[in-house]
Amino acid sequence: MDFLSLIRQDMKPALGVTEPAAIALACAKARDLSGEAPKKVTVRVNSGIFKNAFTCGIPNTSKVGNEYAAALGCWFGKPDAGLLVLDAVTEEDVRFCEGQIALGNVTVSLGEISPDISIEAEVATEHDVCEARIFGSHTNVCFLRKNQEILLDERGQKGASETGSDIRRASLAEMTAFAMEASREETEFIGEAYRINRELAEAGFSSRRCVIAGELLKKNGGRQISGDAEKTAVLLAAAAAEARVLGLDCPAMSITGSGNHGIISTLPLYGVKEAEGHSGLMLFRATVLSYLVTMYIKQYSGLLSALCGCGVAAGTGMACGLTLLRGGDPEAVVRTLYNMANSIVGMICQGGNHGCVMKVISAVKTGFSAAELGLSGIQIEACHGIGGETPEETMRNIGRIANPGMVGTEETIVGIMKGKTAVF
Repeated sequence: MDFLSLIRQDMKPALGVTEPAAIALACAKARDLSGEAPKKVTVRVNSGIFKNAFTCGIPNTSKVGNEYAAALGCWFGKPDAGLLVLDAVTEEDVRFCEGQIALGNVTVSLGEISPDISIEAEVATEHDVCEARIFGSHTNVCFLRKNQEILLDERGQKGASETGSDIRRASLAEMTAFAMEASREETEFIGEAYRINRELAEAGFSSRRCVIAGELLKKNGGRQISGDAEKTAVLLAAAAAEARVLGLDCPAMSITGSGNHGIISTLPLYGVKEAEGHSGLMLFRATVLSYLVTMYIKQYSGLLSALCGCGVAAGTGMACGLTLLRGGDPEAVVRTLYNMANSIVGMICQGGNHGCVMKVISAVKTGFSAAELGLSGIQIEACHGIGGETPEETMRNIGRIANPGMVGTEETIVGIMKGKTAVF
């Protein structure tokens, strides 16, 4: 199996949380079908998109939420920029969109409760009604319509959410063996993820809005990198995640369609490498395993669900990568996986917002505990909890907790959100 190709296909830079970006992209694609100025935009999204964008910061602005993502994408988004669709937005653009929202020209409604990605955007101009749909992944535009003319219809084809499904045929032993033997030349492309995510963390340290990062920096002796590997790992991941969810103008390198997944899968490992003096090659090898485990679990949980994927899926991937980085053998990686399956699985996703930073902190700390126990020969046995007879069954069981296990939880979460009075 070509593991590196799977990772290359999955790694994508994303500005802000990927759900607002996906909404903006669908709206920009719909608007781009007409040569006229938009008058109204109507969007329908599934529960995962609705929830994750509900109070999420919009890049280049102080605004949050579904409506601003839709408005900015419709009037000012770059349709060919993928998840960087809003990277040219200005304050003047924001003020214009604020007026359009106040006039009732922007509507975002909740559709089905599901762990998939589903966005339908319709833009009306003076003479045209144009539609764009995204399904399966954040950038998979599968349907385009201008008035009565269908310009693209790939709804029945293999969805982009299935592009990583080949990984389901792999075993944890195969992933670990590959990661342990991967060369510097093969894995050097992963360095781009570290460059982008470190710059995002730097943005967090530089912004007064990132109050959690500031406090954790104090607790790490005022240094981004200290001799305390765990504090350093927590600090770097939290700073990047806080910058991302608050909408600072700096992209993350995402994995499985999520910037926070990409952050947790990488930055804690970088912190340990710097604090403990591991080689760059070992960092890249550990990251390969971290990515692959994250991707495997997400194939079963769904891209968006009531399960906190950044904490559970990426946290598990990071813990396995940490075990490898610190010299663990394949058996230690297995023990770490079982330890994670009996810890934070069940952590709910409340959307992409400031609260995500607390989940990042919890995931990284739990990952350290699971890895340290695994390296010491300690494992929660398979007979307990959701542990499976094999590591692969265990990862599938983690996914099953989300899908279908937490569909009812998802409905409850979005119900709570819809009942809120906006305070932003």
